[in-house]
Amino acid sequence: VRIRRVEALPVVIRTWLNEDEILGALKGILPHVPQCLLKGEGFAIHSYVEGVPFSSVCGNGKPVDALIVRALAGLLAQMAQVRRSALPPLPPGWPRDETDSQGFLRMLAHMADRQIRRPNWAVFGGLFTTLGIPEDALLRLAERVPVMARRPYSLLHADLHRDNLIVSYGGVPPLICVDWELATYGDPLHDLATHLVRMRYPAHQWAEAIDAWAEAVCDIRPAAVNGLTEDLRHYLAFERAQSVYPDVMRAARFLEGALTQKNLDEATAEVSRALEAAAVPLGLGSVPDERKIERALFRWLAPRRIPDRGHGPITQVLGWQPDRRLPLPDDFPESAVQGALAMEGAAPAGRVFKGTAHLNTVARVPGMDCPVVVRRRLPEARRGERSFLSEHAVLRAIEQAPVAVAAPRVLALGESYPDDPFAVHTYAGPRDIDRLPSHPVNGLLPHEADGLVDQLCALTRVDYKQLDPLAGLEGFHRWLRDQLVSLVAGLPRKSQQLARHLGLPDAERLREILSCYEVSHREPSLLHGDLHPWNLVRRDDALALSLIGWEMALVGDPLYDLVRHMHLTPTRPEIRDRMFRRWERRLPPEYTHDWREDWQVYRRLEIVRSAYVDLDRIVTGAGLDASNVRRTVDSYATTLTVAIGTLGLPARSTANP
Repeated sequence: VRIRRVEALPVVIRTWLNEDEILGALKGILPHVPQCLLKGEGFAIHSYVEGVPFSSVCGNGKPVDALIVRALAGLLAQMAQVRRSALPPLPPGWPRDETDSQGFLRMLAHMADRQIRRPNWAVFGGLFTTLGIPEDALLRLAERVPVMARRPYSLLHADLHRDNLIVSYGGVPPLICVDWELATYGDPLHDLATHLVRMRYPAHQWAEAIDAWAEAVCDIRPAAVNGLTEDLRHYLAFERAQSVYPDVMRAARFLEGALTQKNLDEATAEVSRALEAAAVPLGLGSVPDERKIERALFRWLAPRRIPDRGHGPITQVLGWQPDRRLPLPDDFPESAVQGALAMEGAAPAGRVFKGTAHLNTVARVPGMDCPVVVRRRLPEARRGERSFLSEHAVLRAIEQAPVAVAAPRVLALGESYPDDPFAVHTYAGPRDIDRLPSHPVNGLLPHEADGLVDQLCALTRVDYKQLDPLAGLEGFHRWLRDQLVSLVAGLPRKSQQLARHLGLPDAERLREILSCYEVSHREPSLLHGDLHPWNLVRRDDALALSLIGWEMALVGDPLYDLVRHMHLTPTRPEIRDRMFRRWERRLPPEYTHDWREDWQVYRRLEIVRSAYVDLDRIVTGAGLDASNVRRTVDSYATTLTVAIGTLGLPARSTANP
């Protein structure tokens, strides 16, 4: 008696809803499979297959007897004999050409997004985003499916693993397939790929299983093995990519009712394995380590916790230790911090923003009018450019200064369980936190350019001595140049090798070239240091923009902040001239003199910096899921050409890496 579990998560791709119709089509080809005897509302009665599950005879990971491997290959091959006309109608959107392998795999990726990812995104989307899986990962996978050899479609079981195989008592036939509810119609390589992955063959037995399948299929439908060697990897990649969704969700749900350290360790290991397998197919870049995975699972569990059923760590989920460097303000008590941490774990994906160094989760704390953002440094973040000031100290200095700078307030600083540092800031986006904040990704409008310049001018009135008592000495440009040279010298070996191959100089040669340039000394001030478009949030008042992401703040030449912004943000010549004129007019001469001679020196430095930093991101995959990084990496060919020309070096005829 088969009754579908209504509480089960939607974690599989279904082509047909009625398994009984598939079983009927198989009756003449595989006569020993179950048959539907009666179907009612929410249940079905099937004939019983005598025997034991193969998993009870031979567990996952154990070698499978060669005779069994050949018998399995024969079962998969026999399905090609089922006539298309005997099967239920296919859903709309199925490829019309029943040999279109590329179209079938693309459709599978779209079905996985529609049937697995979307129904679960409201509950698990925040967790997936925290783990580095973007919302459109499967759709982008579909776009990358290459042209493949044509193979005739056939019936596919699509879930042939050890639990769905019955070893018959009589031995004739030796194996019988059950559980046909996920059967589909398409490229037979998909069936082979799902079988290889879900059967959990030991690595040394894969070649044997593939060869047995090819031999069996050749006897029945030779065209089905076209392009086997080249195309099987694409279906294996898809199977590993889509499996990350059910694997992560099952691990999280398992912990909801049984949170002990042992279970947490097992769930963390399972999620880690799934992410490692899916990383390349989904283009995830770097995979979080197990410490970060454990923290992500904890935060997701916090607002869903149940009464403790033992002495597990559930009671510690909302615990936190304040950082004594930053006392809580009167309007954000400890209860508000706990509320923010609880809401962080419940946040949907649309409120989770991942940058190059921080994970930001927007939350509305019960009893408070304004939303907040919980900001956590990414443990795997690898940023070549150093930060020099504490972000919380910079924000507190701006808050205490009588200046019109639209920066977030820092409300709390501390560490939550398990050893997970965080900060809570006021949120700079729209009051409706389900609306995405707007960023000037295509450049500033005139009034936004004016608002940004005014705020940069206001930063000169912040007391930077409390942040960096030794700042203000001459030689800021030389210090900046030395920092760039140190960055290049500290790049990983692979990045340095590729840089040389593309024509970029090593650290010492770079120092020689850049030492030819100097700038005048100007009065120092507090600088934001990283004014790219995603660190600028549009607002509806005279300030025009909020400035967020202050972890790269430093003290130095105010001209540098303006020039670096123009390098990081598309800036039309008329907007650039407008900003320079307003900046010069609003500041005393000690901050602006000789800027016309010097701004190109800073611009040259930033062009060269981008050539090394973006190349390192391509090599290491660091931060590739951040919007600002994706855009710079996509235009790297231009960045490289301009940087080599700026350094006065000959261009090499090498391809864009």
